[in-house]
Amino acid sequence: MLYHLLVPWAEYYIGFNLFRFATFRAAGAVVTAFFVAFWLGPAIISRLRMLKVGQVVRTEGPQTHLGKSGTPTMGGVLIILATVIPTVLWARLDNWYTIIALVVLLWLGAVGFMDDYLKIVRKNTGGLKGRYKIVGQAGVGILLGIVLIVFDVSNPIPPTWTQIPFFKSWHVDFWPVTYVLFVTFIIVGCSNAVNLTDGLDGLAAGLSGIAAATFGVFAYLLGRVDSSDYLNVFYLPGSGELAIFCVALAGGCMGFLWFNAHPAEVFMGDTGSLAIGGVLGAVAVLLKAEFLLAIIGAVFVAEALSVATQTIYYKWTKKQTGTGKRIFRMAPLHHHFEQIGWHESKVIIRFWLMGIICALAAFATLKIR
Repeated sequence: MLYHLLVPWAEYYIGFNLFRFATFRAAGAVVTAFFVAFWLGPAIISRLRMLKVGQVVRTEGPQTHLGKSGTPTMGGVLIILATVIPTVLWARLDNWYTIIALVVLLWLGAVGFMDDYLKIVRKNTGGLKGRYKIVGQAGVGILLGIVLIVFDVSNPIPPTWTQIPFFKSWHVDFWPVTYVLFVTFIIVGCSNAVNLTDGLDGLAAGLSGIAAATFGVFAYLLGRVDSSDYLNVFYLPGSGELAIFCVALAGGCMGFLWFNAHPAEVFMGDTGSLAIGGVLGAVAVLLKAEFLLAIIGAVFVAEALSVATQTIYYKWTKKQTGTGKRIFRMAPLHHHFEQIGWHESKVIIRFWLMGIICALAAFATLKIR
């Protein structure tokens, strides 16, 4: 909004030229996001406490977590507000990348909100039924795939192409129907992976902030003809605006961490985790970096795989021997490390460090090609 209001005045006041630059507006977005979260946080937490929107801790989980019962949840509303407000203020609102990212964030935030509302407010322990949740996630994935094909947002790159990390002249060209299914898989998988990671104070928020900031840098590089040409990556005109959204999301996560750091005053709930995961997947799709997502979000992938392998192995051994066996002491993976004696804070910090290493590995793909 500020771009559209102030850039026309640049011919009268040269200082307004700053608003032409995505880097300046990205800096403004990340600072704004942090302070929006910092400012709104106490009011939202107080309101959630007043409404008695408290977390219900599963008895089958780690016993050390039982003391967290009653902590306000649905704090993902704070992250969403701290992302949407700076994006609307600082990004160009006539840019497809910006609009799509905001729609995906709000769509999946609504799905997560319904799940939290049913579980916490309506006291329905099952929350939103799994099939309805999948329909909500898959629906936005299918819609995104169709929109990208029909409107060819990433022109001049064909909409069904995607990049392969470490290879500068190789790419995958999907058949349109396969591409829509692929996009849907990315959105649903990433949304649920972040949701599964959200089990310790600050874990998902910290990792999400790292991933969002990393994608912000990639969005900026891919949106510039000079840097994309130098690095031999796809040139995506207009994707630089997506960097503003990404750093706003990172700033929102940082602001949320102020209240979510151990011991947490508020949890993001499915409202936050489903929205953040889904929009990170959508950003990867928009940047044609779906395979890079597996590197940047490797911790999220490991968390999801730990649950999948644990479930499959348990059911298989129970069918074969009558007694189910486990690979991990407890899944998702962060609970396994708690069970072997790591303190919650140690698990969180070490997983954050792994997230940073994954981000650096992703940046390495730009030169190791």
